[in-house]
Amino acid sequence: MRKTAASLLSAALAATATAACAQSAAQPELGVRSAPVIVVDGLRFKDLDRNGKLDPYEDWRLTPQARARDLTARMTLEEKAGAMMHGTAPAVGNPLGMGSAYDAAAATAAIGGRGVNSMITRLSAPPAQFAEQNNALQAIAEATRLGVPLTLSTDPRNHIQHMVGVGVDAAGFSIWPDPTGLAAIGDPALTRRFGDIARREYRAVGIHEALSPQADLATEPRWPRVSGTFGEDADLAGKLVQAYIEGFQNGGGGIGKDSVLTVVKHWAGYGASRDGFDGHTYYGRYAAFPGGAFAYHLKPFEGAFAAKVAGVMPTYDIIEGVSVDGAPLEPVAAGFSRQMLTGLLRGRYGFEGVILSDWAITNDCNERCRTGKPEQRPQDIGMPWGVEDASVVDRFAKGVVAGLDQFGGVDDPAPLLAAVREGKVPAARLDDSVRRIMEQKFAQGLFENPYVDPEAAARTVGRADFKAAGLEAQSRALTVLENRLGPAPLAGKRVYLRGVDAQVARARGLTVVDDPAKAEVALVRLSAPHQLLHPGHFFGRWLHEGDLDFKDGDPDYEAFKAVAAKTPTAAVVYLDRPAILTGLRGRAAMLVADFGASDQAVLDALTGKARAEGRLPFELPSSMEAVARQKADLPHDSADPLYPIFYRAGDKASR
Repeated sequence: MRKTAASLLSAALAATATAACAQSAAQPELGVRSAPVIVVDGLRFKDLDRNGKLDPYEDWRLTPQARARDLTARMTLEEKAGAMMHGTAPAVGNPLGMGSAYDAAAATAAIGGRGVNSMITRLSAPPAQFAEQNNALQAIAEATRLGVPLTLSTDPRNHIQHMVGVGVDAAGFSIWPDPTGLAAIGDPALTRRFGDIARREYRAVGIHEALSPQADLATEPRWPRVSGTFGEDADLAGKLVQAYIEGFQNGGGGIGKDSVLTVVKHWAGYGASRDGFDGHTYYGRYAAFPGGAFAYHLKPFEGAFAAKVAGVMPTYDIIEGVSVDGAPLEPVAAGFSRQMLTGLLRGRYGFEGVILSDWAITNDCNERCRTGKPEQRPQDIGMPWGVEDASVVDRFAKGVVAGLDQFGGVDDPAPLLAAVREGKVPAARLDDSVRRIMEQKFAQGLFENPYVDPEAAARTVGRADFKAAGLEAQSRALTVLENRLGPAPLAGKRVYLRGVDAQVARARGLTVVDDPAKAEVALVRLSAPHQLLHPGHFFGRWLHEGDLDFKDGDPDYEAFKAVAAKTPTAAVVYLDRPAILTGLRGRAAMLVADFGASDQAVLDALTGKARAEGRLPFELPSSMEAVARQKADLPHDSADPLYPIFYRAGDKASR
């Protein structure tokens, strides 16, 4: 009888098992809900395909590479296509997956029916409940034909700032400054510690993949994604990107059983957005390089490659004004660019991990999506930049041929299957991607035990020492720009507060008054200015766009001016983007840049309990005229900045 390729491969692997197994014969803990357990040579293994024998992919003594080859050979074309989808774990009653519980029926349809085994989770729930919900998804995955476990990913969830599409409410996790705050501190060891703590919290609840860090450079100050970066200096960003990944992946040696996969993004040039508009939107689909600094924007990714990052996410943007290997880039988003993925990323940089597209690049961008009229809804979201008029099948084909391994935000493999059956993608090409995806699952130990202990999750997530470390970092990242009030300016004082919780202030021994004229000092918290320029666009309603200066008539600015006219005032400004502080500098007795700090962290610093020691991770321009004249791709190039990069009061030295 003629043997199948799968059976031949299985036999070959089994014959060499003894040599390959030498790496370890220690019995791992098996997490089981429905698969039988078989015993071979006194050791226990999960019989995931329920055929009554130990197949190579079930043999934890083999290398991840050998197991992935065997599993891929056993998979049908439909199962391979499903594995290349990175869907959204469906939540009850929310199309974006937000909520406190999963929709079990919808999850079963995606995992069991369409073969999806990678999903982003956007749940926000108490740790024990979150762990139980993730365990329920893994039980669905274990019951599939081959028992492939689910990889659950997340956007960042350990920072002050979170908004739709870029972050998740912390909901009990330790809270740290934004990445710009880690850059303000500038300490790779601290960034590595942050990654290690977040790694332990993620794995405790059953999250295996971080859709971070951003290696993008914040060279365009109007861009809405600045807070997720490590600033605009490529050398500093590269060091912190490397440290971040080493923390999440539990070292710099690649993926192990305690790792959280990291996906560095957005390859490459996202921070040079044209006019500061973001690539989530049709009107913001271009990144511009008039200064010829594309190579500068690649440098931080070298830190990721040094740390053996698990994944890379290409940018949404169409990159203008750039050539690679002497040829101008095709005017398509990086996820569709063979030059960017196969030529530059795989070729020049030798990247061997998983390339995961950003979300919804194969979706249509309809009239609502393009114009915001009528108002764009969640179902109208699509970012197929450069291939807007291609069919969905052709977008899948172009992405795979370019070098993509997985499609983010997609849980329907039908268009990819159609691309294979129509001859637009070789079936063997899917094998390459699936092997990469499965190797990482095997390396993390998910095939042996994808389940977590809810009680342990409750003990681990938001542990007291984790929260204390995050709070201390929030205070350290605060950057003093002006100070005529002296050290510990609020300690023991009568204070007037605006934008600050009075209860937190009283807990620090302050006397809170309701009239600034009765105060010895005032504390006012503000946020960097922005404008609502595109209210009809889904992301335009959330992203901070437009001018960076405080304008007369703005309620918060007017309130600050009124307070500062009556009493010496400390102004703390949250910089999710660089702000023009010209209108504050002459009025505030103390001016502090905030990169993600709670009231507690601010008051700790201003009462002397903690040290504010940050330096600016980007320059602060002096005017919108200077911003308009700077080039999107060049770092700190605005004319006569109000505060240069790495500035802090009393210490102008750069790193």
